[in-house]
Amino acid sequence: MAILVVAAHDGKTVRSNVANAVAAAGQMGSDVTVLVAGSNCAEAAKSAAALQGVAKVLQAEDAAYANWVAEDIAPLVVKLAPGYSHVVMAADSVGKNVAPRVAALLDVAQVSEAIQVVSPDTFVRPIYAGNAMATVQTADKIKVVTIRPTNFKAVAAGGSAPIEQIGGEGAKGLSSYVGAELSKSERPELTSAKIVISGGRGLASGENFKLLETLADKLGAGLGASRAAVDAGYVPNDYQVGQTGKVVAPDLYIAVGISGAIQHLAGMKDSKTIVAINKDEEAPIFQVADYGIVGDLFQIVPELTAAVEKK
Repeated sequence: MAILVVAAHDGKTVRSNVANAVAAAGQMGSDVTVLVAGSNCAEAAKSAAALQGVAKVLQAEDAAYANWVAEDIAPLVVKLAPGYSHVVMAADSVGKNVAPRVAALLDVAQVSEAIQVVSPDTFVRPIYAGNAMATVQTADKIKVVTIRPTNFKAVAAGGSAPIEQIGGEGAKGLSSYVGAELSKSERPELTSAKIVISGGRGLASGENFKLLETLADKLGAGLGASRAAVDAGYVPNDYQVGQTGKVVAPDLYIAVGISGAIQHLAGMKDSKTIVAINKDEEAPIFQVADYGIVGDLFQIVPELTAAVEKK
């Protein structure tokens, strides 16, 4: 079976989760093609070609694809789709925007956030905020699937797939790119960080997040937050971990002042080791934590930071 993986990128390299999507695609079929669409995206195409398991890269150069406007990207994917049994994307901000449009234009049912490939037409996906798993089977001729990157081990580099130039479809005029205000940080990006420290409502203010920033800097960790902390205005919404935020599965996840609502647990419970710090010993977060510390976070976090410094 021929699989088409649609790769998001920054113009120079594909996103790290493309390697996870290629791994998932390899479980659906052996012939994996990666589509890299953009303006001046030759370097990104080369980075896709270097992924093991990729048989071919399609490079679509068009000014209309410079900013990944979904209404322009989707028609290109739909044009290519009849040559493939599956269209696969990572379930990130791009995939969640483009894939539903592709599925609608193809008149097929999308399989969202697959965490396991049972067979080429059968997938496991979480439902009810991750509290149950559904095994779904699709009879559609072309299967549109988004995968949860944290559940598939990324393929390594070292490949040398050929790159084929294809034409673009141009702008469709349905929407236009105005601009973006992107937050910048020296810390690791949440979805790829090996260590993540998240704060919740228990921190009481945005100013108190500096406690976590200091610890994160010492550990080289990404900084996250619960929805309650984001809704309260303590931190920007790109910090949010959970069902309606980012899904992470680091080697170490430290939850500080987070009660552990199911929506938050859905975004981090696959972490390898979970440490929870909360003054309420009945907090739901302790049900999934490997290590729990009951106490005042304003005392414990500085002590933990000092211990890390000594180590």
